[in-house]
Amino acid sequence: MTKHVTILGTGAWGTALGHLANYGDNRVTFWSRRGELSLEAAIANADVLVSAISMKGVAETAEKVRQIGLPSHTIIVTATKGLDAATTRTPSQIWQETFPNRPVVVLSGPNLSKEIDAGLPAATIAASRDLYAAETIQTVFSSDIFRVYTNTDPIGTELGGTLKNVMAIASGVCDGLNLGINAKSALLTRALIEIVRVGTTMGADVETFWGLSGLGDLLATCNSNLSRNYRVGYGLAQGKSLEGVLEEIQSTAEGVNTTNVLIDLARKQEVEVPISYQVYRLLNGQISAEEAVAALMERDLKQEVVTPEE
Repeated sequence: MTKHVTILGTGAWGTALGHLANYGDNRVTFWSRRGELSLEAAIANADVLVSAISMKGVAETAEKVRQIGLPSHTIIVTATKGLDAATTRTPSQIWQETFPNRPVVVLSGPNLSKEIDAGLPAATIAASRDLYAAETIQTVFSSDIFRVYTNTDPIGTELGGTLKNVMAIASGVCDGLNLGINAKSALLTRALIEIVRVGTTMGADVETFWGLSGLGDLLATCNSNLSRNYRVGYGLAQGKSLEGVLEEIQSTAEGVNTTNVLIDLARKQEVEVPISYQVYRLLNGQISAEEAVAALMERDLKQEVVTPEE
């Protein structure tokens, strides 16, 4: 059945999602703040509203959509990965609080937009407390190059995709310093445990992080120079300034903002995040890449614990 899909945001990921929706029997409309189409016109007939805008614009855009009003049947999908600097809320929490009686679906997984644009196969998760809404989005985006799974843990699905951006910066540092496979394997293993620790504190199901939106996204983002966040870490390890690296990328690296918000959240929740903390110090010019690695290696010796209660 044909669905009218409106994509908010025409960046790399929003554009890729539009292409994926076009594989099915769907009509796709793109909207951006710089475009000629008004927001009111873009959402007027939307069966599916996909938010793929940068984190800093989510709250403002959600409020504008609320003021305009959505068709009664519209399913809201969020594909943004980040944390709100003012409230530490995730994108889905912002949309759900703005539209408390609407189904909100999180779309997240190991999905590098350039590979999707090239027609390479990929898989993702559509997660919602409303399983019918998740299954509807599964149908809308599934194709012979894009496999969509469902689950009912939107916060876990979302946090897996959000927090791995912080770890991708750390992974870029590891590769930029040529620390080797042993070091990187240790880093990614401990990074996943750290993500689980934060995620379960925020109410996520631990099992979600072993799947596509957790481990899968972590592996994809931490092992590819197609990842903007990985490139941030790699550039910093080369001695470049953060401003210089971001200028080279010429795009948003959500992991930079997420790191700062995550540290604030971790302090409030009293959650241990050693890797994220060293990334935070590096991004804020407090230490060098080499000093960040040394700080992690010099931590107190302990027994390995791989449960979130560590």
